[in-house]
Amino acid sequence: MVIMAWYIKWNGALLGKSKKFFMIDGGKYFAPETLNMEYFKDNGNQTSSPKGKLNYYDIVVNGKVNKDAAWYYSEPTEEAIKAINSDFTNYVAFGKGVDLSIYP
Repeated sequence: MVIMAWYIKWNGALLGKSKKFFMIDGGKYFAPETLNMEYFKDNGNQTSSPKGKLNYYDIVVNGKVNKDAAWYYSEPTEEAIKAINSDFTNYVAFGKGVDLSIYP
């Protein structure tokens, strides 16, 4: 079995390359250690969901800012962790024009 890597890109920059992720509500949440965190700026925005507390990153590449383009559960609920059978604390999801592509 071959496990494909996901390449995460925005504005010409490789934000990460990962084979380590969780599917949560149809979205991919990637392990933070597989991301190039120098592009991620915690912007202080927070929301709550039934799965826990979410925090948001702006993605900054070559002076361009993609506001709230990535987010993570800083404090997932025990129920949410049990539901996917793994601790996904700090795993990062993407939106707002961030390209997720599969490469072998």
